[in-house]
Amino acid sequence: MKNKSLIYIFSLAGLLSITACSSDFLDVPVQGAGTAATDPNFVENLVTGVYNTLLSGDAFGSGDTHGIAFISTTNIMSDDADKGSTTNDQIGIIGELDNFLHGPTNIFVGSLWNGHYNAIAKCNQAIKALETATVDETTKNKWLGEVRFFRGYYYFNLVRYYGGVPAVLRVPESAKDANDDPAFQTRATVDDIYKIIIEDLEFSVQNTPLRNQTQAGRVNKGTAQSMLAKVYLYRKNWQKVIELTTEVINSGQYALLNDYAKIWRFAGNNSSESIFEVQTGTFNNTDFGVRGYCVWQGPRVGGKGGWTDLGFGFCTPSRQFVDSYEPGDIRKDATVIIIDDSGTHKGTILYDGYRIPSKDSIENYFYNYKAYHSELKKDEPYLGNRDNKQKNIHILRFADVILMQAEAANELGDASLAISNLNQIRNRAGLEDIAPAQGTELREAIWKERRYELALEHDRFFDIVRQGKAGQIMRAAGKNFVDGKHELLPIPALQIELSGNRLAQNPGY
Repeated sequence: MKNKSLIYIFSLAGLLSITACSSDFLDVPVQGAGTAATDPNFVENLVTGVYNTLLSGDAFGSGDTHGIAFISTTNIMSDDADKGSTTNDQIGIIGELDNFLHGPTNIFVGSLWNGHYNAIAKCNQAIKALETATVDETTKNKWLGEVRFFRGYYYFNLVRYYGGVPAVLRVPESAKDANDDPAFQTRATVDDIYKIIIEDLEFSVQNTPLRNQTQAGRVNKGTAQSMLAKVYLYRKNWQKVIELTTEVINSGQYALLNDYAKIWRFAGNNSSESIFEVQTGTFNNTDFGVRGYCVWQGPRVGGKGGWTDLGFGFCTPSRQFVDSYEPGDIRKDATVIIIDDSGTHKGTILYDGYRIPSKDSIENYFYNYKAYHSELKKDEPYLGNRDNKQKNIHILRFADVILMQAEAANELGDASLAISNLNQIRNRAGLEDIAPAQGTELREAIWKERRYELALEHDRFFDIVRQGKAGQIMRAAGKNFVDGKHELLPIPALQIELSGNRLAQNPGY
């Protein structure tokens, strides 16, 4: 039983498999016989494989990094969204997470663990190969910077999901090696995991070029600085947040888009506001994407039917969230597809001209507009594969950097900078400047602005946990949140069994 733990924690099987990718910088032919010491393309293929891990969305199989398990444990678990779909559809998986009734055997809890450790295994394999790579030092360190960024990012997700987790930082030499080294089978502390994250991201900051000196979609200095700032935000190291966000803002590499709604459309991919987004198959006529990201969240047929729906209807914005927008906030219409329930049967017309019928033919009242990808083949590529739509997923963007700087500035007593940043975000949203404030009042205003600016972008649940408000907010939303338990997911039961019970379970589970 002990040796089987490798299958789930390290994912050695298939470690070197490389799949087709979405952009010219990822279109690297697979080499069949080379080694890191003899063939630079071999190593580049491993780096390519690390980028490919972002597309993992097999929540019912090999693992999930940005598919329905990711959607469920970020958006649906928050007060911004509900399970949606029909009452009984996926009630035992997504419904458990939505209502905080999940336990260690929940499939998505396990698939997130598998997906993230599969990805980390590929990072470690690439790092090991780079040790003997026959490439110049600048290229080697740039590739290492990209790979270590992803390892840091995946551990950042893991520590927010589970707390302390195994610190897998090398490729084990054998099953015996993995089982003899307690680091592979026991949980490191939260502080130790954050130390790993910070070291990886700092290396990336020092060894990746500026955005305008590399290809679109690649990890660059601003990507690493922004992610590191976010890590320090969670650690409440406000001075580091200020320093890093100031460097990003002053770099001249980024700017807010004038049109908020454009960010999530094809035309907004890799825009001036983009800092880190999952790249999908928009090059070479491929349909490579995160499996099901759009179709899981697409408007679903219901009632009278009479139309070809767009998906399964999960992750529906909650009514409380939809009703809480300030009047005049243009972000509402860019975030939420609101189904016509006027009785006039005019339907809902989306930005590309697609018409969704009225409520008597729709299952739910609201849907995630940021997850919509056109099927009309006008201005957005669509090759007919709904499961793999070419929908880039925005993980980190410039508006978040501005808000992080605002939060840190307020904590350090610079209310003027915090208010200036906050008003940048509000003005683009069509809202007036906030009234003068500082301290707790300004902190609450910044947190509120984060909710609407980053709505349904997979931040809300993590945000309210770090703010210490998760229990209060989730219970007000009618969810069964238990303080001291539901801030974290449980360690998957199978992982505990495979470790010989050396992995300790989180409190309450």
